Amino acid sequence: MADHSNEKRPDFVIDSASQNTALTSSGQEKIVPGDVIDNEKSSHPLNSDNRPEENISSNDDGSGDAESVDSKDELRLSKARCIALVCTVTGASFLNTLASQSVVIILPQIGRALDVPDTRLQWVVSSYVLTFGCFLLLWGRIADIYGKRLIFILGSFWVTICCVVNAFIPTEIAFDLFRGLHGLGAAANVPTAIGILGTTFPPGKAKNYAFSAYAAGAPLGSVCGNLVSGLIAEWASWKWVFGALAIMAGMIAVAGVFCIPAPPPELRPEHNNLRSKTAAVDWIGATLITCGLLALMFALTEGNVVGWTAPWIPVLIVVSFGVIVAFFFWQRYLEQKTNRPPLVKVSIFNNWRFTAVMIIMGFFFGGFNNYLIYATYYFQDYQGLSPLQTMLRFIPTGVSGFVVAFFTAYFLSRVPTFFILAFGHVAVCIAAVLYAVPIPPTTSYFAWGFWAMILSVVGADTAWPCLTLFTSHSLPKEDQAVGGALINSSGMIGRAIALAIATSIQSSVMAKERGVSVQDVGSVKEWDAPSLKGLRAGAWTNFGILFIALALVVYTFRSMEIIGKIPDRPERSEGVVNQEDTDVERRG
Repeated sequence: MADHSNEKRPDFVIDSASQNTALTSSGQEKIVPGDVIDNEKSSHPLNSDNRPEENISSNDDGSGDAESVDSKDELRLSKARCIALVCTVTGASFLNTLASQSVVIILPQIGRALDVPDTRLQWVVSSYVLTFGCFLLLWGRIADIYGKRLIFILGSFWVTICCVVNAFIPTEIAFDLFRGLHGLGAAANVPTAIGILGTTFPPGKAKNYAFSAYAAGAPLGSVCGNLVSGLIAEWASWKWVFGALAIMAGMIAVAGVFCIPAPPPELRPEHNNLRSKTAAVDWIGATLITCGLLALMFALTEGNVVGWTAPWIPVLIVVSFGVIVAFFFWQRYLEQKTNRPPLVKVSIFNNWRFTAVMIIMGFFFGGFNNYLIYATYYFQDYQGLSPLQTMLRFIPTGVSGFVVAFFTAYFLSRVPTFFILAFGHVAVCIAAVLYAVPIPPTTSYFAWGFWAMILSVVGADTAWPCLTLFTSHSLPKEDQAVGGALINSSGMIGRAIALAIATSIQSSVMAKERGVSVQDVGSVKEWDAPSLKGLRAGAWTNFGILFIALALVVYTFRSMEIIGKIPDRPERSEGVVNQEDTDVERRG
């Protein structure tokens, strides 16, 4: 054992009188603190509220012949290898939102080619979103057990195959089926990407830049989805959208083989055979949470189509919440009463700041996603612009987002987290409200739309890295992929709920202005006054959703220090997520 006699004492020490045993997610017994004591105020970014330190002793993932990462808190990869790794895993986040957003603009072409009625056209998008959002937690745990590197590569190859097939399918049902299978593959590699970054990079500047780049992938993917599909729709067949997705997914899969390092021996899965690995997965919990989320997402999606007055919609929502609650009780039972590892350790939610981050992520991603959707509605449906013209209006987000990601990484280790998060949320709030206030539609795009686009991605690329980095720091290395699944699941649930609320309010306002029922309101029409009022009502709703996220940030992180600082602790000091958050805040 290394001698740490001359080193600074860890920020958290364990009261030896209250030590007890607990289980890792793989079932291995270990010592965990019963009482966590704030020994002294330190510069660690999360210690101001008793943030747990990362558990270095863990059972992380992967297999392969790639270069291993040293187990110590040192980054042993070359700069070129680090850049290649970050680009590879960021590609998964980028491709996920690109795959979702790019089909929105080409929906009319898909509908005509496959003879899909307008009432079912939304399933081209929804089938992907449903499977992606509902299988994240299962794939996150499977990645932590079977190996993050392996699951990332397999998921990327699966996405490649599904995109190729989608380009040639001639029927509606088969097309929607493979869109759903596409989402299943994305659910495998997106949370795994966060887990790979969390276990490869020790806390410090390199990790800040890695997470900032990864966080930029999702909003940039949404933006580039409009750019790619707009260009293809203007100059080629819509099938080339899926061809482009397949090419990019294949490149990510191949890059993963060569760029993602295998973990050091002590971080590799403990289970050496397929049977023991399969037994380590909580399949009952996986079934409960997957079915619960599927029912919830399906009800929220169909509610906007058949109307919220349909009797089966509220029933299905209630049933889905019941199943999700049953899942949490089952996880708590496994964690407290048995030796079987749960799918998710629900005790992590005893840390109120961790719980708040999940809620903030839901509100923030819901509001940001709604902003992109309603901006598309405004330019393409209300102003009647072509896909190419609509695409051109999103270019500022791509350029500014790329630049902001690097500035965010720089400030993460220098500026208190509260200021970065608050700035990001305020920026997106302003972007949303610019579409809500009565600016004449004939006003030049460069007078307000241009600045709204820049502010939106500035907000996303500053807030997102803070939330994902906080999640990574709050969990032991054995649960990094599950952490990625949790924060992505929060975002997807927030997306579904926020879009359902905004669409419902938009439809109600349009119906009132047109003097018809909500069922007969129709769609947005070019230069139509009721349509404009409906879109502005939806934009005000988006602003309200984002403002709630901002209020939660102010309350939750007002005493937060710098999240991106290198922790000052012995490299083998051990900690877990607090069982009770005593919230010792830094004041003054």
